[in-house]
Parts: sequence; structure tokens; C-alpha cells
Amino acid sequence: MTGGSSLKLQTKYFGEIDYELSETITFPTGLFGFDDEHSFLLLPFDGSGENLLCLQSTGTPALAFVVMDPFSLCPNYTPALRKAELQLFGVEDIQKLCFYVMCAVKQPVSASTVNLKCPLVIHPGTREARQIIMETERYGMRHSLAEFASREEASTC
Repeated sequence: MTGGSSLKLQTKYFGEIDYELSETITFPTGLFGFDDEHSFLLLPFDGSGENLLCLQSTGTPALAFVVMDPFSLCPNYTPALRKAELQLFGVEDIQKLCFYVMCAVKQPVSASTVNLKCPLVIHPGTREARQIIMETERYGMRHSLAEFASREEASTC
């Protein structure tokens, strides 16, 4: 961390951390079901190779979501945004955006599910983000992690 503008935050999974305002990700319209939550940090879990992260609210310390890199699960994952959604981010090329999917963690972990239909889309330059509902039947809201256990099956998603 640099400078003197470091802030402290009690987090759900990492205890108290220091962060900079420049590290926050802003969801102008909030998340589905959490319309009033606009500011988050994306914190990687140790040992996950940045494929498993925590989306930690900066306004509500107890609110944190587990998110995953969808491409680590499904190398052929093909997010599709409408032109108007790309315009919200000020880009014409989807390659300029980062994608994460929400994970509902269950016991056993293999019963956990990911929502491939409604990814979190982040513009890395502006750190602005939105949760988008893709207009496709290819992906659902509850894909079991067990589906991705074998590389063969993961390559077909």
C-alpha cells in the first residue's frame, strides 16, 4: 500500500485489512438483490492462483461473495454482451473487460454452484463493474462445480 490514504476494513474472510480507495470496484447499480451495495474489493484467496476470489463489500463488512474466474472452470466460456452493455463500459471490444462468476458455496464443495448466465463484468481501467444477465440459453444460473471436475466436460461448456 502506498501513501497515507490507506483505509481499514474488517472483512468476512480475511480479518482486518488495509486498502486504498483506488483498489475499490464500483457497481453503479449494485448487485442483484443488493441494490444499495456499490463499493467492493476483489481479494484473492491464498493458494487459488487468483481463480477463487472474495468480492468483499466495503460498506457492509459481513457481506462478501465467493467469485471465480469462469475461464479457469470452462476454457470455452463465451460471454456475450449486447452493444448497449458494451457502451456502458465505454468499450467496443469485450476482450477489454474482465469476467467473474458468483459461486454459491455448499457442503460438500463439489455441490457448490456457479452462475455462468449472470457474470460480474469489470472494466479494469475504470474499475467500474456491473452484473449482466446474458441473453443466452447456453449458460444457466446453477452449474455444479462437479460438472467441471473432468477437463473433458469443462471443454464442452
